[in-house]
Amino acid sequence: MDRLAHMKHLLPWLASFRLRILFRTAFAVLIFAVIALVASVLRGEKQRAWDNYQSGLTKTQEQIVARLRHPSGQLALMNPDRQTGTNAIHPVLLPFSAIDFDDRSKAQNAAEMADCLTRYPRQGSLCVGIGNNPWIGGFIYVVGSLVSGPLAGHAIGDQYLDGSHRMLVSVRLRGKQYRWIAPFEVLPPKRGAAPDGLTGRLTGYTELDGRDYDKQMPIREFRGWLWQESRCIDSHVDDREDCARKSYFSLRLPVEDLIADLLKNRRAPWPPPDLNGIDVDLHFMPPGEGKDRSAALFDSASTEAIAPFSLRDLQNILQAGESLSIQRGDDEVARIRGKIGADEQISPLMTRFIQRLPVVGEARDDSQPIQLVDTVTTPVGDYRIVLYGDVSRVVNLSLSAAATGLAQFAVSVMLIIGAMWIVMEMSMMKRIARMASRARQFSQHELPAAASDFSDLESDDELGILARRLDWLLARVREDASRERIRAAQEKEQWHAVGHEIMSPLQSLLALNGSPDNPNYRYLARMRQAVRVLYGSASPSEAFQSSAVELERLDINRFLSDIAANAPHIGVADVQFSHLGQSVWVYASEYALEDVIGHLLKNADRHRLPSTPITLWLEPHPETDKATIRVHNTGLPIEPAWQEKIFEYGATDSTHKEGEEGRRGQGLFVAKTYVAKMGGTIHVENRDDGVSFYLTLNMDSQ
Repeated sequence: MDRLAHMKHLLPWLASFRLRILFRTAFAVLIFAVIALVASVLRGEKQRAWDNYQSGLTKTQEQIVARLRHPSGQLALMNPDRQTGTNAIHPVLLPFSAIDFDDRSKAQNAAEMADCLTRYPRQGSLCVGIGNNPWIGGFIYVVGSLVSGPLAGHAIGDQYLDGSHRMLVSVRLRGKQYRWIAPFEVLPPKRGAAPDGLTGRLTGYTELDGRDYDKQMPIREFRGWLWQESRCIDSHVDDREDCARKSYFSLRLPVEDLIADLLKNRRAPWPPPDLNGIDVDLHFMPPGEGKDRSAALFDSASTEAIAPFSLRDLQNILQAGESLSIQRGDDEVARIRGKIGADEQISPLMTRFIQRLPVVGEARDDSQPIQLVDTVTTPVGDYRIVLYGDVSRVVNLSLSAAATGLAQFAVSVMLIIGAMWIVMEMSMMKRIARMASRARQFSQHELPAAASDFSDLESDDELGILARRLDWLLARVREDASRERIRAAQEKEQWHAVGHEIMSPLQSLLALNGSPDNPNYRYLARMRQAVRVLYGSASPSEAFQSSAVELERLDINRFLSDIAANAPHIGVADVQFSHLGQSVWVYASEYALEDVIGHLLKNADRHRLPSTPITLWLEPHPETDKATIRVHNTGLPIEPAWQEKIFEYGATDSTHKEGEEGRRGQGLFVAKTYVAKMGGTIHVENRDDGVSFYLTLNMDSQ
């Protein structure tokens, strides 16, 4: 019986923790489920990566070997140290003993078969190389294409070579430089052959510093040809003679140092060991004097050139942990290793975690990398291609790089779950919903009694304290609103009485001073307008903001002259204005603008230094249809915190008592309100010698 009684007391006590136990259990299960899901996904990914790598490595080897057996790959094997990405062009060892440079088709086909062409903008290309047979001679072959307009040929016997299109060639090696100039000489078409473009020789001369090539003999071993197609590049302008056409060229450059090496030693190494140290520059120049290379139609040193395939490009095929060895005989020609992307972040903890995940077929003691061997045959010999793959390292490392991002996501999810756990533990959602529902009953103009009753939500926790404070704040708001309504009613009755008592005497004074030419009539009319604006309003600020302003065309130049002349009548002396001598028409209300200028002048008069003038300037801006009025006084600057606050209603100088005669803090507020109704702007700036108010109005452009 005692046990049953104890259980009866225990069950209600446990029931008080039921929601908390439910919440905690649910969130704990969610966190463990995320961990188990990540582990299951990573194990499956590792198993698939392990199985795929075995076949993927073989496919990688086949892809690499196929790429190297291609002519571009063979060229890369024959030139493993070829430098790419530089402005200088270095000759490459070609898979041919020589190039038949006299035949356009054979020369172009040889360059394309070897895939040694460097691509340039506007269909340009260039291949520079040497033959693989040293007994052909120490020549450098140049084959390429370019685009130009009609070609101007060199007339035989002309002592100047710059009157035609010409090729400037430069070869630098071993501290020496060979420079040639090859003008284009047009050859007549063969008899009986259909005309197909333009054909000519590029006759080589040693380049001189001057222009005069009189009695200069061409270089015998320098040979060059240029063929220009007859059709235009753009098919829409085929009927134009000056259209751009594609041209092909081939050159054979005799390099004396290379020829001398072969003559001195019949067993001289070939290709030369310093092949990458030979720089070749080509510039195809248009007719004209000077040697400015920037005007070249083709520049081999262009930064926009795209280099052909090289062995370094194979690095993009390899994964991290894989390496490729290229061997010729007993010598290793090149070693290329795969690398991890620079942006990948790998967590060491994640790597160890993945290594512990078991997969089917994994050998824990497999310390030797996989080797796949193949052979590529080239004209200069056989190359042995060995691909090394570390299955464990590649799979674990690559999977770790991908899993690091997944782990970061999983950690973020668990942190969010934990944060929500804490939020749910610390909050009471039902009470918050009830409080929000009652808060929605609030309106801008009234507070219902039910909305201010939060007594059932009060307690000793934070939410209960908030409920009590809301009750107190709502009571204060209700009291303030009641006082505001009483004050507004009293102020409205006051303005009604003032307006009623002032309007009748004003009408009589206007009748006595009925002529608009009478100076008194203007000020009486302004007083009547002010009374009409304020009469019947709840407050002065609402009256000014709700008043209507009728815009009319106004000569602001004449208006400011009258203001400066009549300023002493409102108690502001020494107001200076320079008449522009011409009418400046703006859209404004005369009475409202006079009030604005009057308030600015009185404000300037209060703050100017003794015996200093108040200056008015007018600056029309016809290009923007704006006119700017500047009111300047010499005195102390305005504090930065007050530069915008002075235009608010009731803002006044702290040195004067609030409500002092004539100082209600509404002058600049009235000025800003009226200027805005006239479509203008007003602001204040501190100057070196005082303060300036700037007033901008819209001009009449007619």
